[in-house]
Amino acid sequence: MTTFDDKEKAAENKYAHDKEVEFRVHARRNKLFGLWTAEKIGFTGDTAEHFAKTFVTADWETHSDDILIEKARNEFSVKGISVSDHDIRAQLHHLGQKAKQQVVGD
Repeated sequence: MTTFDDKEKAAENKYAHDKEVEFRVHARRNKLFGLWTAEKIGFTGDTAEHFAKTFVTADWETHSDDILIEKARNEFSVKGISVSDHDIRAQLHHLGQKAKQQVVGD
């Protein structure tokens, strides 16, 4: 193998690793957000865990924060809980940072 081939392979490996980390951070953030939402509406234990898992897959196709925010907003509305869009977005952002720390340790 040439040096060029080695560099190309290293770049491919780094790209694959970065994508894997990105996926894990995103999934972790969504679960944390689902757990936060579950707590706000009064779910605990296995019910909260199962509920949070629905957030992990909620935006797989689009990776849109709006889908998660709308899902949380709808859950709060059904339970008669008032949480502002600003607070929901701020929590999603905060949990994104927390997820990254948990996955990559930064």
